[in-house]
Amino acid sequence: MNLSNFTNEYFGIGILNGKTPENLGVLWRSAQNLGASFIYTIGNRYAKQASDTHDAVKAMPYYHYKDFQDFFEHLPKGTRIVGVEMTEQSQELEGFEHPRRCVYLLGAEDHGLTKEAIAHAHFLVQFPSTHSLNVAVAGSIVMYDRNRPKPRC
Repeated sequence: MNLSNFTNEYFGIGILNGKTPENLGVLWRSAQNLGASFIYTIGNRYAKQASDTHDAVKAMPYYHYKDFQDFFEHLPKGTRIVGVEMTEQSQELEGFEHPRRCVYLLGAEDHGLTKEAIAHAHFLVQFPSTHSLNVAVAGSIVMYDRNRPKPRC
């Protein structure tokens, strides 16, 4: 193996207490297309979704955590949490330097991220929107931005 080509970058994307199972399937399909290394859920469990037409859970690792604490305790060492949330503390996505090794954490459309998740996030990002977006759409936008030629931190 040629280690000079190894970038040591990865990212996963997941949802905290996802509202609808259809959103999971769409997000997983986008994750597979946009280069995610793994997918995960916290709280509500994943079940096979008609919207996951690429069957992403068979193509990449899928993890489930019973609650945020379980997720936080099992993060790989050196992995940064990037919360996607509309708050005053959030950075604009367009100028954000994505970490080399991170997980993107999205909340359900109706509740967003919990206070606990926000408090533990290393970064919070948002993008211009007057209202909350569908979680699969929001996650796809974040992954698309990660794939743009931008510096990494």
